Amino acid sequence: MHIILIILMAFLLASPVAAEVLPMELQGPSDFESSPGAGLSAAEAKTDRPYTKVAGLSPEERLGQALELQPSELFALDEPNSDTDELELKLPEEELPESDIPLTVNNKVQYFVNYFQTSGRSVFARWLSRSERYIPMMKQVLKKEGLPEDLVYLAMIESGFSPHAYSVASAVGPWQFMSATGKRYSLRIDQWIDERRDPLKSTVAAAMYLKELYGIFNKDWYLAAAGYNAGENKILRAINMYESRDFWQLSKGSYLKRETKDYVPRLLAAAIIAKDPAKYGFADVAYLPPIEFDTVLIPTRTDLELVAKICDIPYQTLRELNPELRRWCTPPDYPEYKLKIPMGKKGLFETEYVKIPEEKRSAERVLYTRYKAGKRDTLASVAGRFGITPQALAELNHLKKGVRLRGKGLIVPVLTASREVRQDAKPLRSEARNEDNREFKKYYVVKKGDTLFDLAKRFNVPAKLLAAWNNLKERVALRPGKRIIVARYVEKKGEMTPVAGDS
Repeated sequence: MHIILIILMAFLLASPVAAEVLPMELQGPSDFESSPGAGLSAAEAKTDRPYTKVAGLSPEERLGQALELQPSELFALDEPNSDTDELELKLPEEELPESDIPLTVNNKVQYFVNYFQTSGRSVFARWLSRSERYIPMMKQVLKKEGLPEDLVYLAMIESGFSPHAYSVASAVGPWQFMSATGKRYSLRIDQWIDERRDPLKSTVAAAMYLKELYGIFNKDWYLAAAGYNAGENKILRAINMYESRDFWQLSKGSYLKRETKDYVPRLLAAAIIAKDPAKYGFADVAYLPPIEFDTVLIPTRTDLELVAKICDIPYQTLRELNPELRRWCTPPDYPEYKLKIPMGKKGLFETEYVKIPEEKRSAERVLYTRYKAGKRDTLASVAGRFGITPQALAELNHLKKGVRLRGKGLIVPVLTASREVRQDAKPLRSEARNEDNREFKKYYVVKKGDTLFDLAKRFNVPAKLLAAWNNLKERVALRPGKRIIVARYVEKKGEMTPVAGDS
């Protein structure tokens, strides 16, 4: 009896239980190598079957919500945790499509290939559908700059080729430029226009940036792509920290964020699928036609509705061709603005446009913004500040006479075509001097960590002048929540003129 019990105990102790501890997915027969700390049991190591760790997937609905926001697409692809650093496996060799960037397959790349085929399939199909609209133009730009044409797939994983994409970090456009980086490469960004959304101009800027990164990282496209995501300084610090210039080695450490570690694998996975979509189950994608347009020079501010009428096209068609325009018209201080119109309409436009007098090419329009009432605000004071009657303000906001406004968010008709401010600034506050020479002030609410010198640099105002406008000492600490003046303008003949000093 004792002998039988001993045999049973030995049998139970020898049974493999790895499948209950670490879920595995069978990939097919081949040799494999495990990195240190892979956690494979002796029983698993002796088999001739490779295993790859299966990461938990986040709900697909979150992807859809993140990518379907209107009017812009909030590009925040919330992918499942793909941190497989502890399990580096050698996958079976497979035939990869031809590419002018180095393609490779390892467990991380394969992870994203699988992800785009399954949980992320609907999103990736939409990327593919939109891709042919911009890829020919983008490849032409990259080729002209002497760069690999397959870098277009970087725009795919950045934005899904959407000019209207923006991220939670305020990166904008198909190449997801931050404001400072965009301006660094000559993209104009103001209240009238945001050239980060211009597919052509932003591609030129991206090519310049990628070319610079390629030089910084000694002609290594993996490091250049990682630098595009995290910033070149972040990758340079990682290289120094780990004493390695191999991206895959750097991604094993804890210094780089998961987003950056996954960036190159996502790029490679996207390129592999997009270059041979039928092989990966995307044979049924309906592709949008390539974007084609002519450009015309616009000498003065011109309403887009007028251009659409001349060209006999829908207004929305014109807006889609010019996603960089933030308003209903071309910029007022951009005399040689190149407006994109449908192919074949250039002759008609040029013939009819010159017949329209300059003063009739654009009309003043009232826009609305929100204003948060202060503790002393009344209907009369707010109405006077924004140039309307108290009755009109009350009707606009469905308010009763005598209502307390403190803390209320009011809709006010403060902005016109000649009086626009940056979207990230507070509404302009007017102080009437006379009808032809009114002063407006732009305010900013101080946040924790702001300093006078930082704000002076941000709003391009001398620190001494900023201090004078707000009765501050230059070295005084700014209190979070305090509202300070960051710009002053005088309206002259319908245009806003910055005030260079105290007047």
